[in-house]
Parts: sequence; structure tokens; C-alpha cells
Amino acid sequence: MAEPEQQQQQANPDEVVLGQETGGARVAILNRPRQLNVISDRVVYLLAQFLESWEKDEDAKLVIFKVALVNGLVMGGGAAMVAPLKFAVVTEKTVFATPEASVGLHTDCSFSYIHSRLPGYLGEYLALTGARLNAKEMIAAGLATHFVPSEKLEELEKCLLNLNTGDESAVRAAIEEFSTDVQPDEDSILNKLRTDVLFQMLPTINKCFSAETIEDIIKAFESEGSIDGNQWIATVLKGMRRSSPTSLKMTLRSIREGRKQSLPECLKKEFRLTMNTLRSVVTGDVYEGIRALSIDKDNAPKWSPATLEEVKNEDIDRLFEPFSSEKELQVPSDDSNRWSGKFEHTVYGRTSE
Repeated sequence: MAEPEQQQQQANPDEVVLGQETGGARVAILNRPRQLNVISDRVVYLLAQFLESWEKDEDAKLVIFKVALVNGLVMGGGAAMVAPLKFAVVTEKTVFATPEASVGLHTDCSFSYIHSRLPGYLGEYLALTGARLNAKEMIAAGLATHFVPSEKLEELEKCLLNLNTGDESAVRAAIEEFSTDVQPDEDSILNKLRTDVLFQMLPTINKCFSAETIEDIIKAFESEGSIDGNQWIATVLKGMRRSSPTSLKMTLRSIREGRKQSLPECLKKEFRLTMNTLRSVVTGDVYEGIRALSIDKDNAPKWSPATLEEVKNEDIDRLFEPFSSEKELQVPSDDSNRWSGKFEHTVYGRTSE
């Protein structure tokens, strides 16, 4: 197979997003490995530039996100870029999680929509516990489409770059040439909790995480933990209890609402929650969580309120209150409300009055 000729669109090799053109393929490469490819405003700005340019490029047939050939840790915004794609390739090195509640935030980046559509109440479980899934589990849960051994990734990418077409069947055939059918490991949570019927609901998770409140979820989970064979529950509960009480309640409500909301509605709601969290409308837990995890690294956040019982329902209501129309997230539907990249000049970048 001849090597495709590559053209680098980004002059600075240290830029946070790199773009490549190879025949009819366009490749967006997230380039922040030390920061685990966290999505920043600069990342969004450059991705928007590349995508809008390629959208107008008649020679562009196929867009590849390097984050979608997932060969490592997949969390937050990076995870949100993987889950909705037509094809998401993972390897034995892939680890997925949505641990936002553990740092005082909420499950954002469209995951109140994505998690609410996973089997049973698996989404609530992942969001509230921060539990990790490996590649096999991601595929079983519907969060990825193909498993490719990491040593075959480079060869797969070359094959995709040589396709010169975005035809779905051609892309699928190319990926499946390198992919392997996999099932969750014997000790996987998806096997432990599965019924005898393949891909049936997860009974223990459904029983516990279908409860109406965080308090009731924890009580049900504690009860299940006393049953022989459920020793794994103690570790999960320990992680939940370390999370921000406000974040746990906010996250549960967000996912429950997401079950009845469209993707644009979920995005708008998550935007409100993020803005209100960052502005400490109810609590400054997100800054305390960041301090404990990333600055002082003592892993001992002092949440306020400190317990679930102290979190007031009216405070959670405040976090979900709609903004005035001009301050709501404008979900792009046409060119008139696409983000211009000038965040600091928008209402979103201004301090709340």
C-alpha cells in the first residue's frame, strides 16, 4: 500500500490541536497529552476552525479525530467527542470514566443525554460513582463501536487515510479488517450484573440506582453490599461518599431530566449548571475539588455543604433555573449562531451581575 501524502495544516507543532490533510481525509489531532487532552477554549476554537474549513472543502471526504482512535484515558470533553461518533475505535489501553462529581462539578459535555440512554440505570451508576470502564465494557455498553489492538492502530490509520471516501460501508469495512470481537472479562461489572439473557439490564444497578434520591440509592447499595459476592460495592460506595454532596444531587437530577430531553435541551441545561457552578451560585465546591485534586493534591476536599442532608432542594433548583434568553446557550442550527471564537466578548464570558 502506497504511503499517502500528508499536508500539515498547523504550523506550530506544539499547538493544542493539529490538522492534517491526506487525500480526501482530514485529521484533527488533539495535542495536549500532559493535560490528558482536556478540552479548553483554545481547543474548541481550533477544532471549530478546522471543521468549518473542511465542511466547505469539496475534496474532504472523511474526518478522523485522533481522540476517536482512543488508545488511553477517555474522560470529560474527550469522552464526549468519542461517544456520539458513527465509529469509535478503542484499544486494550482505553479507560473511560465520568468522575466530575468527585471534583465538585456535574456530568457535562452532553453526558446527561448519553448516560440517560445507556442500558437501565448504568448511566446513573457511572456518573455518580465515577466508575471506570475498559474498552470491552465500552463496547458492551454502546459507548464505542470497535476494538482494535493497539499494535494495529497505525496500520488502521494508514488504511483510513488511503480510502479517499467517507462512504459509511467503506469506512466500516476498513475498520473491521483490523477489529476484533470482544466480550467483557469474567470479573467485569457488566458480567457480574448481567442476567442470563445477553445484553439484558443490569439488575443490581437497576435496583439501586433507580431510586429517587441519592440518599435512597446509597441505602439500597449498602443493602446489596451485604450480600455474598457483592464485596465490590464497598469500594464503589467509598468513592461516592468522597464526592461533593451538591454535585451528586445535581448530577442525578440532570441525568433523570435527560431521559426526557433532547440533545439540545441537555446541552442548554448543562451549560446553565456549569455557569452556575463556576460562579459559585450555591457552593464553591468545584474550586475546592480542583484544589484537592490538582493543586495541593491532598485528595481531602472540604465540601460545603459537607453532607447530603445539608444540601437544600431549593439550592439545587437555583442551579437549574433558566437564564434570560440572551444568556442561554445558543445551540448552532445554522451559520447565524455559530461560535465566532471571541468568547471574552460574549455574554457567556461576562461576570454574572
